[in-house]
Amino acid sequence: MIGGDYIGLEGVANARDLGGYVMQDGRTVRKGLLLRSGNLMRATPEDKRRLQEEFHLRRIFDFRTYGEVYRAPDCVIPGSSNTLLPTIDPEIEKRSGEAMPAEVFLNLEAFLLTSASDPRMQRLARNMYPDFVYSEYTQLQYAAFLNGVLGTKEGAVLWHCSQGKDRTGLGAAFLLSCLGASREVIIADFDRSNDFYRDTVARLSAQAHAQGWGAEEDDVIQAFIGVHTGNFIRTLDSIDRDFGSLHDYIVNQLLFSDAEQAQLRERYLE
Repeated sequence: MIGGDYIGLEGVANARDLGGYVMQDGRTVRKGLLLRSGNLMRATPEDKRRLQEEFHLRRIFDFRTYGEVYRAPDCVIPGSSNTLLPTIDPEIEKRSGEAMPAEVFLNLEAFLLTSASDPRMQRLARNMYPDFVYSEYTQLQYAAFLNGVLGTKEGAVLWHCSQGKDRTGLGAAFLLSCLGASREVIIADFDRSNDFYRDTVARLSAQAHAQGWGAEEDDVIQAFIGVHTGNFIRTLDSIDRDFGSLHDYIVNQLLFSDAEQAQLRERYLE
């Protein structure tokens, strides 16, 4: 599939450009304007130069929690502003009693090798995407993101979370839908994070199998290190069932109108 290429940042994980994807109307996403990635804390001087001079980066949207930002603050990219939009709903964690363990953010790989068999972690892995999609709090954050992208009149925008895969991937899915992408393109872009994390997933899964674990633990490792594309597809199916379609969800839940989506297409398609 053409489009969604890696942009080769040295210190930033999973950094890609949505440019090149072909939409259902035959138009193509313009290159160099819509960037997705992991956090920017370890961006090298060359990364920062490229983002400033090559991509003319103007807006950064950070989907991480306040705690994640405190532990790994983004570097400053001259010429751009940074907007924090935490997408994990704290109320869901309070009600469920299943807040994301702090160890997930401190040493994820070590934590998974001791906790992937925990039923709580398996539930968190299965429910990660539905928790985002059905939360009114999270919907407001993604609504602000779409409006922020629309309001950027020149240069590139970049959105990210910690690893640039789940929260970032949902943001990309909503944006691609607004631009007129097919379901296949949306899923392919989401799944492509697995290219970046494939070796790490394989290494941890091998260690898990060596200690007698199996498929359920593999699913947890896949969900937390890579992306669980099957869970994402099931979440898209639930959106179709409960909201009509992804387009209807964006209009009615994210309050991003057809007219606003048309404006996005005029700016970002060619």
